[in-house]
Amino acid sequence: MLAQKYIDMLSRKSVIRELSEYAVARGKEIGYENVFDYTLGNPSVPVPQSYNDSIVRLISEKSGMDLHGYSQSLGIREVRTAVAESLNRRFDMNYKADHIFMTSGAAGAIAHAVRLVTVPGDEIITFAPYFPEYGPYVTHSGTELRIVPPNTEDFQINFEAFEEMISAKTMAVLINTPNNPSGIVYSTATVKRLADILRRKSEEFGHIIYLISDEPYREIVFDGVDAPYVAKYYDATITCYSFSKSLSVPGDRIGYVAINPACPDADMMIVMCGQISRGIGHNCPSAIIQWAVSENLDITADISVYEKNMNILYDALTDLGFEVVRPGGTFYIFPKALEDDAVAFCNKGKAYDFIGVPADSFGCHGYFRLAYCIETEKVERSLEALKKFVRSEY
Repeated sequence: MLAQKYIDMLSRKSVIRELSEYAVARGKEIGYENVFDYTLGNPSVPVPQSYNDSIVRLISEKSGMDLHGYSQSLGIREVRTAVAESLNRRFDMNYKADHIFMTSGAAGAIAHAVRLVTVPGDEIITFAPYFPEYGPYVTHSGTELRIVPPNTEDFQINFEAFEEMISAKTMAVLINTPNNPSGIVYSTATVKRLADILRRKSEEFGHIIYLISDEPYREIVFDGVDAPYVAKYYDATITCYSFSKSLSVPGDRIGYVAINPACPDADMMIVMCGQISRGIGHNCPSAIIQWAVSENLDITADISVYEKNMNILYDALTDLGFEVVRPGGTFYIFPKALEDDAVAFCNKGKAYDFIGVPADSFGCHGYFRLAYCIETEKVERSLEALKKFVRSEY
């Protein structure tokens, strides 16, 4: 018999993917350059040349087994050492290779982190607005995901609601900063306050409450924004990272788990990740990609285009009367729709070939997300469609 839970999921497909498929189909009718598709967070800037150069050189210099064979179950030791040293240089930490586990992107990292610190029946708390895939990431481990309602004033944490929700069943808190979908970066004050609560509640409940920090947009932070490295403020932090956005390589599926060395049993937790892999079919990311990222850890693609696109859209949206909190990073902007029903709002936008994503599945009704990781020229051309849409319908 087929597994019913996955059959049930077929009727709850990602609204992001559905709208993206609509945009592609519409593009076949009128030319995709005429569809202003803000659905997918698919990095648009070119991969750094040094990354491509690394792959070419690695192919010519290393053996086939080094590049195409199985790597060690925790990831290539030299790569893990390089990741640790990069984090130490940049954030004044003291990681070693034994605190790093290589994964297939941030999704793989979160899948391991959740299973590290929970058993079926436990709870993990996250904060709206949140990435919808956190649902299956967490619940398919047998853990319940609980959602703290959003603080729509500035999209920092709604601490009052959080303290009401946290309980003895809470084994971890999952945060995402810089945040998808809001583009907001949690401030140092926010992270410190969260850490204080977690320390107090861990003592009260008699067990560690872990902080799982999902950071695929860590490098995409705009000028002058306060963007703390979360693990510096809480010992029991499990950092989940992906190179997809910083290096524009989402298809290469590469990231890592980093356990704060100050976390109790940090060394054992990384070894446990290798055993978790046996149960979820992870089996290590590509060896050649591990080697390539290890040579490009302190660089990024030209992510300055994202701030430029954000400024264009922010100015246009506010001029048209939208309520929107200015993003501090990522390549998302998160305006309030011009009617209570964001689904209806976004459906009306389709008639003008302006495609945004309603935020109901992000846990924030009445808002919509625009992923502006597209060419600046297209962002600029989209403004006329946006203006026509708003002035005609509202």
